[in-house]
Amino acid sequence: MNHRPHTPYTVRPAGRADVDGARRVMLDTFYRDFGYGYVPAWHRDVVEIETTYLDDPRHLLLVAVHGGEVVATTGVRSAGPAHPPHPRRLAERYPSGTTAQLVRVYVRPEHRRHGLARTLVDHACAFVARTPGYDSIYLHTNVDIEGAEAFWRSMAKEIFDARTTGEHGPGVGTVHFEIPLPGSDVA
Repeated sequence: MNHRPHTPYTVRPAGRADVDGARRVMLDTFYRDFGYGYVPAWHRDVVEIETTYLDDPRHLLLVAVHGGEVVATTGVRSAGPAHPPHPRRLAERYPSGTTAQLVRVYVRPEHRRHGLARTLVDHACAFVARTPGYDSIYLHTNVDIEGAEAFWRSMAKEIFDARTTGEHGPGVGTVHFEIPLPGSDVA
C-alpha cells in the first residue's frame, strides 16, 4: 500500500506533546461529526491517552501534524469488540490480546482528501504486523458519517452490518470490518 499524504504533513507516532492536540481532534469529531459527544463508556481512551496508547508497547497513537497542529489521529489497541452492546460472536471471534483494534481514525474536515486517513491506517497496520501476538485487525465504524463506508470498504472486509440491530442507538449505523494483516495470504 504505502500511501503518503501530500506535503506539508508529518505522520508519526504521538508523543506526550501531541496529547492535547490529539484529544481535541477526537472530541471535536464526537461532537461535530458524530453529534452525540463524549460517551464515557465508549471513549475512556480519549481521556487516558497516555496510559492507553503511549505507555503500552503493543498500543500506538499516530498523528498527522500540519503547521505544528495535530490534524488527524489513528489508534491501535489490543482490544476487540468486547464492550457491549456488540454481538457476543464478534467478541469471541476477535478476542482482546490477539486482536488489534483500529480506533480514532479522524481527520479534521479542512484536511480531508489529502490521503491522511489512508496513510495513518497503513502505518497502523504495519505496526500491527511487526508487533508480536496479533492475529487480526478489527474495527467498527459509523457508516452514516459521509465517506466512512466507502473508505473502509476500499481497504477492509465487512464482517457484520449492525445497522439492522441498532446496537448503538438511532443515527449510528455501525458496520464491523476486518483488515488482513500485512503480509498475510488473506485477501
